[in-house]
Amino acid sequence: MPKIAVVGGTGIYNPDTFELIEEVYPDTPYGKPSDKILIGKIAGVEVAFLHRHGTTIPYPPSSVPYRANMWALKELGCKYVISACAVGSLQEEFVPGDLVIADQFIDFTKRRDYTYFDDKIVHISIPDPFCPYLNSVFEESAKKLGLKYHMGGRYLCIEGPRFSTRAESHMFRNFADIIGMTVVPECQLARELGMCYCSLATVTDYDVWKEDDAVDIDMVKETMARCLNNVLRLLEDGLPAIEDEGCVECIEAAKGCGAL
Repeated sequence: MPKIAVVGGTGIYNPDTFELIEEVYPDTPYGKPSDKILIGKIAGVEVAFLHRHGTTIPYPPSSVPYRANMWALKELGCKYVISACAVGSLQEEFVPGDLVIADQFIDFTKRRDYTYFDDKIVHISIPDPFCPYLNSVFEESAKKLGLKYHMGGRYLCIEGPRFSTRAESHMFRNFADIIGMTVVPECQLARELGMCYCSLATVTDYDVWKEDDAVDIDMVKETMARCLNNVLRLLEDGLPAIEDEGCVECIEAAKGCGAL
């Protein structure tokens, strides 16, 4: 059973480096996950790969079945979830093409299913939402590979699917470093299930706080495609360094509030 899950877009699934073993499409109490889960090996490490936005049914950020996705990965035996995503920059020093290993998020979403505990009172402790152990693993890999990266970054998650207005973008700059649409509730659902979660975010644009810049999906896709090889190299180097036991901080947070 795979201990590590990778959640991302189509480009992260590279048939040249992913040795496919089987596909599963489980039922969960929250419906089907967004796509078939591909179980295989990257750099000799068994992983479960899931297309966050689906391949047959397209799921925009607000409609991704986050609860089904995380539940299915947990049921498969995954202890670690590594998210690969595209983000906009809210700060000059976070340059398009840079990698950001996020360490905090701010939630500006509005209409998602945020918890597994709708029928009882559970208060999850999540002061540091991203797994410090996984973050350290991928920081070491980024250093080793000579990638331009930022260790730590405040990820502001908006509802989408639209991009920010200029007024919003200028406001968000006071609070965060990068902006995206998928970390919430994915990250906190993983914590409720006692799984470690890490976000490897590629900066694709400067959002719209720069007066001459406007964001469109073609810009995002173009930059992500150009930087995709860096993410693949990071996974190939970092995955073999992940140990089997899981991070105490993430597991104990779920146990301490009665989530597990």
